[in-house]
Amino acid sequence: MGNCNATLPAAKRRSQFLREQMEFRTHEGIKSVKVNSLCDFSRNSDICICLVTWNMNGKVCKRYLERILHDCCKQFFWIPIELKVDKHSVGGLGGLIRRTKGAVAIYINYKGIRMVFISCHLSAHARNVEERNSQFRLITHNLFSKDWNPYARPAQITIWMGDLNYRIQGIDTYPVRRLIQKDLLTPLTSKDQLLQEAERGQIFNGFYEGILTFKPTYKYNLGSSDYDTSHKVRVPSWTDRILFKIEDVDKIDASLHCYESVDSIHSSDHKPVKAHLCLKVREQEASVHGNPVI
Repeated sequence: MGNCNATLPAAKRRSQFLREQMEFRTHEGIKSVKVNSLCDFSRNSDICICLVTWNMNGKVCKRYLERILHDCCKQFFWIPIELKVDKHSVGGLGGLIRRTKGAVAIYINYKGIRMVFISCHLSAHARNVEERNSQFRLITHNLFSKDWNPYARPAQITIWMGDLNYRIQGIDTYPVRRLIQKDLLTPLTSKDQLLQEAERGQIFNGFYEGILTFKPTYKYNLGSSDYDTSHKVRVPSWTDRILFKIEDVDKIDASLHCYESVDSIHSSDHKPVKAHLCLKVREQEASVHGNPVI
């Protein structure tokens, strides 16, 4: 986490970013937002968050992390007032190595801003849409609905990320690949299960996501940027996603400065996705000492 210049005035009653992006709304559950130009780090804003999904088949290499984070930020500040961790398993087996599906969540209180980060891995295969929907609801219920749970107090910002495993459906793999080669991604978003289920009101109601301008992140041949050439010839899909929800838009401004895949990483059949989200607490909500009053 680091600091960045705030680009939005604090005097407005609603977040200018969220309000202006409503015109780009393409579905009821998840609102698609444009990415602004990259911001410069400074000490004038409250917080800037660099998020990276990671599905590396259990292999995490320091040089890969450094490569991904290099363009996002050059300095980090980690001063949480309160930090709690929780996890929840939803069962299921993934692949031959029998991974359990589920989620890990971190609650952070940073300068009075209550944030929850949820990293998840949901069930695989295109046919298991309802199973993924059910897992999303189960994880949400278990992380936020119990009195003893550290997340029982509502967060002002919730971020979901990871291998959500929703697929492109209703179109064969070869037409999908031809559209990708021609950089015609917009027609594919209407076939995306995650956006479809959100529009049906099943999942992620009120969340925001950057417009999908990068190629589908799954499935690649290991060690390359070539899509699956096995006998299954899987349909390329945006399985790896980052979504966020601002619960209190009257107090917090948000601006998305990056949402893209990292095509230079070849150690997995997934491509990582990174996002750069800047937050600013409105001045009228701050105390005389400059700290936000939440």
